[in-house]
Amino acid sequence: MIDHLICDCDGMLVDSEIIADRVMLDVLTETFPGIDFKPAVKTAFGQQTSRFLANLETKFGIAMPPDFVHTIEARVSVELARWLGPIAGVRAALEGCGLPVAVVSNSRMERARASVRWAGLDEIVGARVFSAQQVERPKPYPDVYLLAARMLAVEPARCLVVEDSVAGLTAARAGSARGGHEDHRVRGREPPSGYAQVLRETSITRIMAHMDELPALVAAGVRGDFGDVLS
Repeated sequence: MIDHLICDCDGMLVDSEIIADRVMLDVLTETFPGIDFKPAVKTAFGQQTSRFLANLETKFGIAMPPDFVHTIEARVSVELARWLGPIAGVRAALEGCGLPVAVVSNSRMERARASVRWAGLDEIVGARVFSAQQVERPKPYPDVYLLAARMLAVEPARCLVVEDSVAGLTAARAGSARGGHEDHRVRGREPPSGYAQVLRETSITRIMAHMDELPALVAAGVRGDFGDVLS
């Protein structure tokens, strides 16, 4: 049985990742002219910004300026305020599920809450927004999902998680929540190279091509059709 629906935020509820990636590339290029960051930024998919930047330091042998994460986040926030919109059909899909909805994000709390607000989902989500900023380890570790379940007073196994990245699905599974995946091609953004194969290797079996498929998926979970299968 399923008691609660938990959704990722960036790329899942709001079409933010393409905006954030563009800003990331712009700021990195301005700061380190001469380095081609385009291939690396394509791998930022689903990663926490601080960890992604730390990986870039190792990869390129560079040192990020002080407070560089905050510099990027500030620029991203400005652009999101200008251009961010909800994923097509997301409000109707969430309303059609008939379950309480929470948001779990690797983004900072301020950005996650702002994204929910900009997407017009405040009434649906309310205060049920959780950020990796609240825990020691971000996705793909399960910490933020376990925090959400604890704060929601619900068993993790009775939560259905909808994610758009392997890191997020890995986190949900590690926390023993049931998971589904949304295909990025719905929004015209191709998944990273080899992404479909990675999903197959992790035994992901429930992949939505569009948000309007979500109510039926949730209904199946509520009926108990998932059994003990976690994906």
